[in-house]
Amino acid sequence: MQIAAQRIGRSGAAFALTIATTLLAASVAHAGECPADKIKAGAREMVDVKAVGVTDVTLGAIDLAKQPAAIKDRELRFRKLTIAPGGIVPWHSHDDRPALIFVQQGEIIEYASNCAEPILHKAGDIRPEVFGTSHWWKNDGKETVILYVGDVRKDPHDHNM
Repeated sequence: MQIAAQRIGRSGAAFALTIATTLLAASVAHAGECPADKIKAGAREMVDVKAVGVTDVTLGAIDLAKQPAAIKDRELRFRKLTIAPGGIVPWHSHDDRPALIFVQQGEIIEYASNCAEPILHKAGDIRPEVFGTSHWWKNDGKETVILYVGDVRKDPHDHNM
């Protein structure tokens, strides 16, 4: 009887640990994302805000036409954006420029066209930006935000974020 109770106790603890791990993983997976019940096309209209307190430095770029993938008129680039407190990354679209953004430092708020509420991004978050995403970002905090961005750009003269 005591052995059976120990097995139930261990399996119950294992079950509880599994549930706790699943809940933690679920909460981490949704950090920096639009809540499912707030996703809506056209939820936010374009705003005419200018860049404020943003430094955008291209760290490297590759002409994809010269690579085995042979993607004509496309450039893969890697950038560092530094956004001062109160800084704004102006409205821009990713319909023709997919990107991945890694928040290295700080917290920043995204105002996306397809989300009915602002999205908070924290250090360690990665944000995919794909077709259907238009947005602007603002640093409402007191700490400088550092973002690393990898994107595929068509027009090398396009200086939009």
